[in-house]
Amino acid sequence: MTRSTLLRRNRRLRPAAALPIAVLLLAAFAGPAPAQRPYPPIMEGTISEVYRSVGDVELRIYLCNPKGHSAEDNRPAIVFFFGGGWRTGSPQQFLPHCRYLADRGMVAAAADYRVASRHGVTADECVKDAKSAVRWLRTNADRLGIDPDRIAAGGGSAGGHLAAATATLPDHDPDPDGVSPAPNALVLFNPATVLAPVEGGSEPTDEASERLEALAERLGAPAESMSPYHHLRAGLPPTIIFHGTADQTVAHDTAHDFCVGLRKKRARCDFVSYRDQGHGFFNYGRGEGDGKNKMYEDTVSKMDGFLYSLEWLDPKPNPDGTPGKRETLEESLARALANQRLPAHINEIKEALEAGKSIPGASEDAKKGGEEPAPSGEGEPDPDGIEQE
Repeated sequence: MTRSTLLRRNRRLRPAAALPIAVLLLAAFAGPAPAQRPYPPIMEGTISEVYRSVGDVELRIYLCNPKGHSAEDNRPAIVFFFGGGWRTGSPQQFLPHCRYLADRGMVAAAADYRVASRHGVTADECVKDAKSAVRWLRTNADRLGIDPDRIAAGGGSAGGHLAAATATLPDHDPDPDGVSPAPNALVLFNPATVLAPVEGGSEPTDEASERLEALAERLGAPAESMSPYHHLRAGLPPTIIFHGTADQTVAHDTAHDFCVGLRKKRARCDFVSYRDQGHGFFNYGRGEGDGKNKMYEDTVSKMDGFLYSLEWLDPKPNPDGTPGKRETLEESLARALANQRLPAHINEIKEALEAGKSIPGASEDAKKGGEEPAPSGEGEPDPDGIEQE
């Protein structure tokens, strides 16, 4: 059975020496799954607006609004960036996510951006488009009925890189003196976050060096300037990352180490690891038979829990349709931890709850909301960041 593991506190760090080789897997990625989606995208039920013009290219953002939404509202928002190795792909990839979040009360958008196959650009130009999309949402917040201080960026693979880049990279900004393009939260699906060798790591082989050169050509800029991992700092937004251990395109370890790096900078990072899942496992339509969309539904559920914990979403309705009650972090953890076989540090939290004490290591921001537990049978928290056998 495929199981997920929600990793919050990791006691063993993977060595940085593994990173230079792991990151090179991205160099051969051409994004087969997103390429199967139509372009121009079919985005039924959305409102389309131009967020940036570059020469004769008009880049559109596709907005899904909650029912009854108006400009007088002050809702949280999110913009998703599709995957495809910065070469191809379609905003349609995240249309199901947008529809889900719109039903939950957010303004959810999928942004088109320039790619190599259609516009002949390198990845640094994609970063400029992504920053422009977040900036456009914040600049137009009053007209769009959104809260400029509650804008998230999300995406998968190369799109996950773009989302992370809007928060971390200081350069590759077409309007550096304009409104901030930095999001207030990140939702990342198998993101490419380590794009350059890490200082202190092992020396790459000749083959690895050739891949590094190929990756540098695709990036269009020095690799380190495009690598979110290399620009971690204090003050970065809360983040959730979904990644499969069998990913042969963007190595699982790179996402893990990006998350650990965020935590070292005292930023919240929730890492959700899926055993034996490959690249793009989270996409709508994946799977066969009874398992079709299982991973999509599980990742969306955990995305919902993350955004709920930020108090960006209301509680889900009860089964009888009555309004749900917002749980505190203590209440949510007590429910999630009931009757489970748990690692030692989780038992410490459980004992603290039962004694009515404050939760060890919980920040004041984290105590404001709750997060849904992992579905029954889908996995257990592991202090070492390794799935239970």
